[in-house]
Amino acid sequence: MRIAISGTHQAGKTTLAEALTDALPGHRLVPEPYRALEDEGHEFGDMPSLEDFELMLARSCESLESAEANLVFDRCPLDVLAYLQTHEDAEAFTLEPWLPRIEAVMATLDLVVFVPIEQPDRVAVPRSEAALRAEVDDVLRAAVLDDAYDLELPVLEVAGAPAARLQQVMAHLAREAR
Repeated sequence: MRIAISGTHQAGKTTLAEALTDALPGHRLVPEPYRALEDEGHEFGDMPSLEDFELMLARSCESLESAEANLVFDRCPLDVLAYLQTHEDAEAFTLEPWLPRIEAVMATLDLVVFVPIEQPDRVAVPRSEAALRAEVDDVLRAAVLDDAYDLELPVLEVAGAPAARLQQVMAHLAREAR
């Protein structure tokens, strides 16, 4: 199985991705592009630049281009696109050249798990983060749940405490395996 966990920052994606990796025998966690690049020495500003997000988008695509099976991805290209589209310099980003590659790599996934902001919000975030977080959540909801890019992805939206989210994913996988 190749599963991507998608959602805005501080929504519980990494917690779910780690728990899912532990619950699925033989699966490996692929860290989100930001963390992978940071581990390699890339320095990001408080708010990454448009170029930083394009670098993250390229890294996200590269990760999915791997033919390896049994992976859980912490984020996918649609996550990075949401940040690009909500960036203060978004008008300088051109989506069209990226779409064929994004379509191709997203097609390699068996499931995209969407972790939304819940009402009431389960995560306390500083007011300075709340607006961007909500905006990214809205854009991701359109991309993942409403299929804004016509990718026809297999999607599961989860809700609740971390253990409940994991249980929802595992139940979905069990149903699909039948």
